Amino acid sequence: MTDPRLDPPLSTTGYAVRAPLARWLAAEARRAAEDLGPYRLLDVGCGEMPYLALFQPYAREVVGLDAVPNPRASLVGPIEAIPAPDASFDVVLCAQVLEHVGDPARGVAELHRVLRPGGRVLLSTHGTMVYHPNPVDLWRWTGPGLERLFAANGSWDSITVTGGAGTAASLAMLNGLYLDHVLRRGLLRPLRRPVVSLVNRFGRALDRRLPVLRDERPGTLVANYHVVAEKTA
Repeated sequence: MTDPRLDPPLSTTGYAVRAPLARWLAAEARRAAEDLGPYRLLDVGCGEMPYLALFQPYAREVVGLDAVPNPRASLVGPIEAIPAPDASFDVVLCAQVLEHVGDPARGVAELHRVLRPGGRVLLSTHGTMVYHPNPVDLWRWTGPGLERLFAANGSWDSITVTGGAGTAASLAMLNGLYLDHVLRRGLLRPLRRPVVSLVNRFGRALDRRLPVLRDERPGTLVANYHVVAEKTA
């Protein structure tokens, strides 16, 4: 069975984050192989490595790092002090971790340090999301804020920040999260998935119909950001 994080249904409350993220990571995993050849990947904050299947066809080695002991993690430590030598990875993945990091600037500097010259960081983090401590939840970002964070904490040939979903899909996700909580109770429970699916479908369709909703400008929302940062060779 396909992992729902790789192909999330519209009934997923976090659809506006998960679906674009899976598509983006699949494309970047392939593009990294085309540009770098078989690569050594560090998965920062790896957890259960939900995106491993996207990278396995292209990576010669995948190393997991987690802040706590974890069967998937061969390295244990915080992102602010990665226990790995300088320039030891071709690609560094950091998916949905930065919002939980105590010192994001130090964390990005460490991603830069362990990346070889010419390698790339693939990072995703929230723009808009409900509070979700794991064990803490500290930050929300804008596109320019992420560009500044990376530029100030490493030497990069390029920093590309894109939004994963537009305003309508982001609003649909937030409304779907609260509707899901309301509909968990009693006789309404069978309505949860159909209602969330309908809300997400409407948000996705509206973003596709009105491209202006997909651009970051005053008054818009972005549920999640995707960053590709290529280290100076």
